[in-house]
Amino acid sequence: MAVEILKEKYRSSVREVVLGATKEEGGTRAHTIKVGGETALPFLHFEGKIPNRPVVAMEVLDMAPEDWPPSVKSFFEDVYNDPAAWAKKCVDEYGADMIALRFKSADPDLKNASAEDCVATLKKVLEAVGVPLIIYGCGKTEKDNEIIGPLAEAGEGENLLLGVAEQENFKPVASAAMAYKHSVIAQSPIDINIAKQLNILISELSTPLLERIVIDPTIAALGYGIEYSYSIMERARFGALNGDRMLAMPMIGNVSQEVWSKKEAFLEEGEPTWGDQAERSLAWEAATSMALLQAGMDILVMRNPESVKIVKKQIDDLMQDNSY
Repeated sequence: MAVEILKEKYRSSVREVVLGATKEEGGTRAHTIKVGGETALPFLHFEGKIPNRPVVAMEVLDMAPEDWPPSVKSFFEDVYNDPAAWAKKCVDEYGADMIALRFKSADPDLKNASAEDCVATLKKVLEAVGVPLIIYGCGKTEKDNEIIGPLAEAGEGENLLLGVAEQENFKPVASAAMAYKHSVIAQSPIDINIAKQLNILISELSTPLLERIVIDPTIAALGYGIEYSYSIMERARFGALNGDRMLAMPMIGNVSQEVWSKKEAFLEEGEPTWGDQAERSLAWEAATSMALLQAGMDILVMRNPESVKIVKKQIDDLMQDNSY
């Protein structure tokens, strides 16, 4: 006697967002990347379609980082002072699907680099690699607002993923994305209602931008509230699959920023029971990433190449068809 397998049926899907642009599309990327498009919960291929695999973006800074531990510095020391070479190494040697370029040097408390300096760096990185790019400022709102317009203009046609638009400061990034035809990261502070409201605000500014939003729900590292982050992402995904257009966007997570700011990852001398720092930090980043994949993350921003290797293998396994 045949046994009927009960399956959930959803009435909608996650919106598919295309990142990057090829020569035929007005850019210079070797290929584009599609994220989103799911019609079921993560990796439940038997209940719907998971048309696009999650991707890994590796982090590149436009200046040598001073606070990275030796265990991760060792992978990039030969290219620290050359963001273009750094990006190329991430793609060619470590298999990065995308590059997340952070303009740390623009920070007024560091080098206070000008918009012109940032644009020059962006152009070099675009020439060095053919993968789509994610653009982040320095994290200081006033300065980021100064550089985002020139960066968006310099990358016109490339369909960059610009970050970040926040509820209290979404217009500069959204306007730059609208003017130069880029996509935009909508970042909210682990709050489903603010995430939805921010998407509404951006869409009111420009209806076409609704098709080019990627949600950053703000994630937490393993041991620092990842369960709450997971629950917010899960609610957003259920909302998307049940027809909420203002939550039906792919999601991106800044794993590197969260994990590597925690003492358990970067401290070389921790509690005796913590074990070797290099091994510990690798596991911390990989475990955080894999939990987020299960919650519906479409783009992971990562740092350690060994963690990237583990996570990409996990994605390969999860993308195997398990329908029956």
